[in-house]
Amino acid sequence: MEWQKFAEEMALLARTLLKQESVQQTLDEIAASAVRLVEGCDAAGILAVRKGRAVTLSSCGDMVEESDRLQGDLGEGPCFDLARRADEERVFRVSDMTKPQPDWPRYAEAARGLGIGSMTGVLLYTHEEDFGALNLYARRPGAFTEDIATAGWLLASHAAVALADARTIDQLEHALETRHAIGEAMGMLMERHGMSDEDAFGVLRNISQHHNIKLRDVAQEIRNKHTGGQA
Repeated sequence: MEWQKFAEEMALLARTLLKQESVQQTLDEIAASAVRLVEGCDAAGILAVRKGRAVTLSSCGDMVEESDRLQGDLGEGPCFDLARRADEERVFRVSDMTKPQPDWPRYAEAARGLGIGSMTGVLLYTHEEDFGALNLYARRPGAFTEDIATAGWLLASHAAVALADARTIDQLEHALETRHAIGEAMGMLMERHGMSDEDAFGVLRNISQHHNIKLRDVAQEIRNKHTGGQA
């Protein structure tokens, strides 16, 4: 690991994160930066677990959301294990996912099916039953050495600051649901009326402003109309 170069990249990242306009954009930039900056990292994501339910706050790479979902459905995995040991360890490293993992055998088997060869992660914070973790994935075993895990820890420090800006996991989850609803409504307008994405968003925004209705509620109403009232 070339620490001087990495330190310079981290300084640039800090400035880039300050330019982001929302917590969500900040988290997305952190996940993308992990893939870009950490050697051997093929995918990265930020996972929160709230009362046993996994919430993907950000992802970069096609294996991340499915890995998060599996941990939530199975109730086991590195992030869950890390949370249970929150007062002791804040970092985990699985050097070879192809080998048996007795702490979470069901997740490990499923992870191999996703093409995960190794992974590392850092606990971001704990608050009652809520926690978050920055997780880094590699397709090949042995991708994450102790030095590289340390690099992930440095990235996680930025993620922790970003999460501190949000009062609760519910706030972030609500933002994700809002973004999804708006995206679906825009897609419906674009498909049905031949609009560009910019024009479709403009329609939603104008209705919201003219009728003093939240953008998410406008999006939901459009979704209901185009699906025959089914949410």
